[in-house]
Amino acid sequence: METLLSHIDSPADLKKLALEELPKLAQELREFIIDIVSTKEGHLGASLGVVELTIALHYVFNTPQDKLIWDVGHQAYGHKILTGRKELFDTNRQLGGISGFPKRSESEFDDFGTGHSSTAISAILGMAMASKLQGHTRKQHIAVVGDASIASGMAFEGLNHLGVTDVNALIVLNDNAIGIDPSVGALKKYLTNVKAGKAKDENIFECLNLSYSGPVDGHDLQKLVKELERLKHVDGPKLLHIITTKGKGLKKAEEDQVVYHAPGKFDKITGERIKKPEVIQPPKYQDVFGHTIVELAQKNNKIVGITPAMPSGSSLKFMMDQIPDRAFDVGIAEQHAVTLAAGMATQGLIPFCNIYSTFLQRAYDQVIHDVALQKLPVVFCLDRAGLVGQDGPTHHGVFDIAYLRCIPNLVIFAPLNEHELRDIMYTAQQGLELPIAIRYPRGRGDMIDWKNPMKSIKIGTGKQLKKGTKMAILSVGHIGNQVSELIKKSGKPEEIGHYDMRFIKPLDKPLLQHIFENHEHIITLENGVKIGGFGSAVLEIANEEKYTGSIKIFGIPDSFIDHGTIPETLKLAGIDFDAIHSYIQSTLNPCE
Repeated sequence: METLLSHIDSPADLKKLALEELPKLAQELREFIIDIVSTKEGHLGASLGVVELTIALHYVFNTPQDKLIWDVGHQAYGHKILTGRKELFDTNRQLGGISGFPKRSESEFDDFGTGHSSTAISAILGMAMASKLQGHTRKQHIAVVGDASIASGMAFEGLNHLGVTDVNALIVLNDNAIGIDPSVGALKKYLTNVKAGKAKDENIFECLNLSYSGPVDGHDLQKLVKELERLKHVDGPKLLHIITTKGKGLKKAEEDQVVYHAPGKFDKITGERIKKPEVIQPPKYQDVFGHTIVELAQKNNKIVGITPAMPSGSSLKFMMDQIPDRAFDVGIAEQHAVTLAAGMATQGLIPFCNIYSTFLQRAYDQVIHDVALQKLPVVFCLDRAGLVGQDGPTHHGVFDIAYLRCIPNLVIFAPLNEHELRDIMYTAQQGLELPIAIRYPRGRGDMIDWKNPMKSIKIGTGKQLKKGTKMAILSVGHIGNQVSELIKKSGKPEEIGHYDMRFIKPLDKPLLQHIFENHEHIITLENGVKIGGFGSAVLEIANEEKYTGSIKIFGIPDSFIDHGTIPETLKLAGIDFDAIHSYIQSTLNPCE
């Protein structure tokens, strides 16, 4: 049977439908998203929640001439399907396929890349100001922002500026009381009161000089279209407050909004997640962190945990559940999280500030000015360090070594395995006088038996894992676990040594001097960018020591790595097993 959706390849096709046909299209669009995501995986709940809004926006406005930004891009699947990518949607987040987030190079309808939250208000204001300067006074500018994203500092900076302009811009506040985890903070409480009719007479957004309307049922297409049509003819900055349900249309996704943000494979009829075979597996690194901080905090009452809106993703939720008065979700506010940790450290607490590597980029000045300059012993636990797979270049945590290594007073450590992660966390809460960044990857480790009795690690010390006579492989982090197999496959295992350097800063200079004196060839291996990374640090010391052998750096090249599985992205970056093995063979057997 033909569907309405089968005839829609652009918003121009959408506009041919009668208003009363739009609810049927909404049902079909939901079913289409559920059908694909149930087997191909991806972000589900956010896009299901804005199906009606997506249809209404493209029905009322003249995209792409009118500018539309989705913040954050988790909610843009319906937008992609209605703007010419329906036939490509089953390639979503796969190697060579479309991105899971809006991407300017992918479509003229993707006006701004939004893999990180809270950027849309500033970006849409910039576009609106440009339109005014260029004389396009009737062009419309719309940003869809979630209630978790709008609570971020950058969003408020944008609102603060927007309110003193006369540009033609509409902020749609998509209020569903959840980001990835439930929204937190005073603004959430205010919005709850607005929805309940208990807010004070003066509206906070009107205080910011925005023309406010709402709350409107975000699943009522007739009301949405009517209100958007009205707002299209209202000049100046304005905000439409809509209420939606994340996961709308799939019962399981509505009931468990945290899990169904990105549920993996599931039954598209029942919504039940498809269980993987019961196999004993090593834990995820995030869970090792989560269980270990609880274990440490139960013995050390100075330990506190902080996360900016990622309690489930970081597994700080374990501590929030068991020791709630010492574990804090501060919302999408990385800058605040870092300086909050700094303030706590001045008073003798030991803050473990858990932030994804890619999100710590958003708090760079705070790391320098508020923490490192003052030598405050904040413990940064950088989850998702290295290539992360299908979330792609907005989420790859590949820059942290380079952007942190240049900061004085900061220790940087990358554990080879779960035991080293636990040991360095144990070390960090024993009275370090400097801040430390501990970087570890997304996904599982290699150890079934990972709950080792913890012991201290001497700062700045690496260790020899295997002796070699000709070539030394120096690794940092989990990627070093493939080295033993590389050595076995080389055919000349006696010639290859392996060193787990662990500390990127300070590097173990005595161990490096030993390596320089005893090896003709050195390979450095890291899951981070080459420029300014671990290999660069080794090269700097090799130059100081006048090392005359060869040094080959395996790391991320000077390019943004596309999305795909982690093995696929490692291959794209040239740091996969085969690439390293090929280099070893050609170096040890130059005449073959």
